[in-house]
Amino acid sequence: MQLKWHALFWIVAAILAAFLLQLLAPILLPFVTGLALAYFVNPIVDLMGRIGIPRWFSSVLLVAGSMCLIVLAIIFLVPVLTEQAVDLINAAPAEVQRFRTLIEEAARARLGPRFPEVEAVFLGAINSITGTLPAFAASVAQNLWNQGSAAFNFLSLLLVTPLVFFYALLDWPKLIAKIDTWLPRENAEQIRALAAEIDDRVSAFIRGQGVVCLILALFYAVALSAAGLRYGLLVGLLTGLASFIPFAGWALGIMTATTLAIIQFWPDLTQVLIIPAILFAGMALDAGFLSPNIVGSKIGLHPVWLIFALLSFSYLFGFVGLLVAVPVSAAIGVLVRFALRTYLASSVYQGVAVPKD
Repeated sequence: MQLKWHALFWIVAAILAAFLLQLLAPILLPFVTGLALAYFVNPIVDLMGRIGIPRWFSSVLLVAGSMCLIVLAIIFLVPVLTEQAVDLINAAPAEVQRFRTLIEEAARARLGPRFPEVEAVFLGAINSITGTLPAFAASVAQNLWNQGSAAFNFLSLLLVTPLVFFYALLDWPKLIAKIDTWLPRENAEQIRALAAEIDDRVSAFIRGQGVVCLILALFYAVALSAAGLRYGLLVGLLTGLASFIPFAGWALGIMTATTLAIIQFWPDLTQVLIIPAILFAGMALDAGFLSPNIVGSKIGLHPVWLIFALLSFSYLFGFVGLLVAVPVSAAIGVLVRFALRTYLASSVYQGVAVPKD
């Protein structure tokens, strides 16, 4: 009976937590960002503490250094990215029309007399897509505006995140110690072991994947710009940073970069193929060297489960859900594996031996 009440308590607590997260999702971004940054650099503060530097001083130092890097990026990098983004938006209609013309010419050369039939189907599909794009873009923009303007705009993100970052970093040991005092005494050791396993997997993703994203962003930006791709710096940085969301970031990057390469370089096929080759090289670098050596295999999530988590969390919690989908899924995976081990060791699975007469 006691076990049933424990299970009921944790189920109700999980449901309430999920409900609160969904309810507060529009205002959680500064807090999630600040806590993630604190979790990311906490080992550095611990290391500085072991060599005698006070925690408050190392916290101030790291927060100030992070803010300086952000300010430098805003001063030197953001204007260039903004200029490229504006140019891309302004040139988009003409570039789309040029892309359409290139496809039509290639199809006419290959299909010959059959081209009019294929053209009708092709134009129908193109018109259907182009007809729905404005409504889709407006819907996405409206959704982002509603979420962003619900409580926190960009300015509030810049103001709240450093405060959360600093106080979470400063009080991290106290927070962990306080949470430890709330654990059920009977199961405290077991919960600590699970928490350590979850921390192992989540830290592998947040810290490891964060470093991987920065390396990939630098690689893509430099390589695409060196290859002569217009907007290469913008596409490269966004593709690398979006790699924090597995699969989606790279797929979006290769589609965007390849389309821009076809528009810019066609009919120079060699120059066109260089661009997706850079993206594939980045993927190979990530899969063959960066992720195995920096992230490792500790996350332990199947790709199908990962895709499901990304879709479901983004649907339930919006952009915040997309950011936390992988680490939360890794934590859920630890709990599910523990529940499965408990079930396999229980009498429910093994059965109760009935004594023979």
